[in-house]
Amino acid sequence: MIIPAFAIERTQELVYYFHTLVDRKIIPEIPIYVDSPMAVNATSIFQIHQECYDEATHQAFLKHHKNPFGFNSLKFITSVDESKALNNKSGPMVIISADGMCEAGRIVHHLANNISNPTTEILLVGFMADHTLGRRIKNREREVKIMGEWHTVRAEISEINAFSAHADYQEATEWLQSMDTSRLKQIFLVHGEPDVQVVFKDHLEENGFFNTRIVKYGETYEL
Repeated sequence: MIIPAFAIERTQELVYYFHTLVDRKIIPEIPIYVDSPMAVNATSIFQIHQECYDEATHQAFLKHHKNPFGFNSLKFITSVDESKALNNKSGPMVIISADGMCEAGRIVHHLANNISNPTTEILLVGFMADHTLGRRIKNREREVKIMGEWHTVRAEISEINAFSAHADYQEATEWLQSMDTSRLKQIFLVHGEPDVQVVFKDHLEENGFFNTRIVKYGETYEL
């Protein structure tokens, strides 16, 4: 299984849940590789700052002295040679690698080497912007170009849509309603799919936020 994931927060969240699954014996202990230098460095920060863990993490791990970001099945890949060596390993494994939208980084090489293999599963756990390799994989295109070469997509493509790091439309509206907006002059929508932005703009206007504008590429706005 190959999982494209953003190096900070998304990778650590995945590691946390894999640890939970292994700890509860829901899945067997198979090798899990985090192959991203930035993700490895970021994970080390998560490991040493246990005072920042929420109550659930303390309850699940610290009370029985297990590190949620370092367990027997998990291995951190740092060097390029180690990363390349993963291509020669046999048997089941999970590779978590960046970039999250598959546009750069080591994930590109893992996809190039495995996307045509029908025994590979590519698990998508994040937003894929238009015109990215990740979006083309999400759209299940039959062929994709990776590093200038065309590859037939034979791998199984799966998605989990529960890892979004952004507030949804209801949470964003509740956030606005929780503050004093008497001096608010304008709301600019700068993120999200175009059709979703239109729906969100309508929703905000229905809730009293009438001065909402969708930012368009190339336009200038005076504040």
